[in-house]
Amino acid sequence: MQFNKLTKEEERIIMRKGTEIPFSGEYDNFYEEGTYICKSCNAPLYSSKSKFDAGCGWPTFDDDFPGAVKRVTDADGNRTEILCQNCNAHLGHVFEGEHFTDKDTRHCVNSMSMRFIPIATPLPKVIKE
Repeated sequence: MQFNKLTKEEERIIMRKGTEIPFSGEYDNFYEEGTYICKSCNAPLYSSKSKFDAGCGWPTFDDDFPGAVKRVTDADGNRTEILCQNCNAHLGHVFEGEHFTDKDTRHCVNSMSMRFIPIATPLPKVIKE
């Protein structure tokens, strides 16, 4: 299956589990209303309503859409990686127990792993595997 075309830098992050430089991502300090979708397959991942500023340098969310994100133990064995449930695109990592929000969860996501769709714009069709 052919997913959306990615730049070399997007491939480095999404396919090879890279990380953006902190405070460099397009959506780090971005707070418009809408939906964040997977850059690779267009699957809806996060609502702007779940976004908050953790001051960590990456976009952060305390909740994902049901069934949108899967968690796996990172290769280092210490962190929990988050992936798009539909296409396995690397999104970032999730942390719990930090008490930033009532949900006590921080999805720390690379901006390059997502695309923002404003609230009044129809979502693109999800590309299935």
